[in-house]
Amino acid sequence: MPVRCTGMPFVLLYVVLEIVALAGLIAWIGLGWTLLVLLAGSVVGLLLARREGVRAARALATAVQRGKLAHEEATDGLLVAAGGILIFLPGLITDVLGLALVFPPTRALARRRMVNAAERAAPSLRTARIRYGATVVEGETVTEPRTATAYPRITGPAAGTGPVVDGEVVDGPDRT
Repeated sequence: MPVRCTGMPFVLLYVVLEIVALAGLIAWIGLGWTLLVLLAGSVVGLLLARREGVRAARALATAVQRGKLAHEEATDGLLVAAGGILIFLPGLITDVLGLALVFPPTRALARRRMVNAAERAAPSLRTARIRYGATVVEGETVTEPRTATAYPRITGPAAGTGPVVDGEVVDGPDRT
């Protein structure tokens, strides 16, 4: 039985879009400048990807060492890696998308959208993020330093089962 390749239309669409973008840029600024733009974008993008990748790895290591939920740091690392791969692929569109994922301000927008989409797909992710100390205000994570009074002690039959969140006992470790 022959194997059917379902991704071929997307590869063909990618190639056609890249050719159209390159032809448009060549018509606008000329072949020499287009080659210079592609070369400069790749060099700057790969240098930025390297710097941001090291920064994301250090931030992830620091967060893990401190026992913090490191979803932002892990997501940043993933986005920088994806941006580096896109920059490495030939083409104008992939360079622009890769630079957007590597550049910190636009990466923050992509991270926020990615986390929100993941939380819509699996609502337990939001619960886990809130449970481990991150506060969400209008879709953005706000980190606050934990104090001894952030999770009050509970007395009675529910004592020791977990912190109190919005008046309810939440299963999990006792965080006093």
